[in-house]
Amino acid sequence: MPIASSVKLGKNVFIPQPDLVNLYGCEIGDDTKIGAFVEIQKGVKIGRFCKVSSHSFLCEGIHLEERVFVGHGVMFINDRYPRSAAGGKLQTEADWTVVPTLVKEGASLGSGSVIMCGITIGKEAMIGAGAVVTKDVPDYAVVMGVPGRRVGDVREKIK
Repeated sequence: MPIASSVKLGKNVFIPQPDLVNLYGCEIGDDTKIGAFVEIQKGVKIGRFCKVSSHSFLCEGIHLEERVFVGHGVMFINDRYPRSAAGGKLQTEADWTVVPTLVKEGASLGSGSVIMCGITIGKEAMIGAGAVVTKDVPDYAVVMGVPGRRVGDVREKIK
């Protein structure tokens, strides 16, 4: 699995196992760390001081602002109605439109979370492990569950 020549790496990007990632056509900001077995597709933009943990998948259309934490095995989705074939033939890129997702600065996405396309995860928000996020998440919100529901605010103690 390569780091393609089309990848734009910022200063001090740390990829401890470069032979165990698949990166192409993306931009990765300064001082960011990318774990093993991560795929980052074309058009993805990752800001400075981010951490993308192992086994995560960032598909086309994802934008992480600065200081975003992506836990192990986080899965992003960029198509609301995926199909493999239509009209008796395999679909191609021309048959679908990327639906973008924005993760704002300082947000944390727990391990195993699934992030649906077309949403915004707010500043400093926290997504619990295993949550399935299908709607916008406000700044500072804590979201847990399937489907993800707001259960608190990171500025307050959670009981």
